[in-house]
Amino acid sequence: MERRRCDWAGDDPLYARYHDEEWGVPVHDDRQLFEMLNLEGAQAGLSWITILRKRENYRAAFDNFDAAKIAAYDEAKIAELLANPGIVRNRLKVRGVVKNAQAFLAVQEEFGSFDAYIWRFVGGEPIVYERQTVGDIPAQSPEAEAMSKDLKKRGFTFVGPTICYAFMQAVGMVNDHTVDCFRHPRNAGQR
Repeated sequence: MERRRCDWAGDDPLYARYHDEEWGVPVHDDRQLFEMLNLEGAQAGLSWITILRKRENYRAAFDNFDAAKIAAYDEAKIAELLANPGIVRNRLKVRGVVKNAQAFLAVQEEFGSFDAYIWRFVGGEPIVYERQTVGDIPAQSPEAEAMSKDLKKRGFTFVGPTICYAFMQAVGMVNDHTVDCFRHPRNAGQR
């Protein structure tokens, strides 16, 4: 019997693997959180599969999302990134990753880790929803709006409420797998 997935996962093997192994799984590693926040920002105006297909290029181009290295990027490095066909060569998005790295380091210093800071928006535990269909999944939430407002105040960019909600889904702060999906907690025995 084939496992039932959320409809958005489609037939693309890369998308299916992302759905099955990553989407909705709680992440508490600062580097991974930083990567996903920036990849979700890179997605703005594009499809997630476009970014997913470029993820390894992003990791190579941005020093595996090492925030300390990225925060120190100079104009020559930015020019190099803007010439890299393996990533989305949008000047605002590339500069945004550098700006986000600087803000990320400040958050780590203030809270001890980005994880400790970001998970406060959901009380430290994933919010599990009972979505019947993909159409029931909203583009944003009050928690995402609060996160967006606070991130912007701290100097982050490409962190609107819709991007924040997608980030929350990606790193398991919310579980939006539909109730018929094998990844929904109620179907844990079907894995």
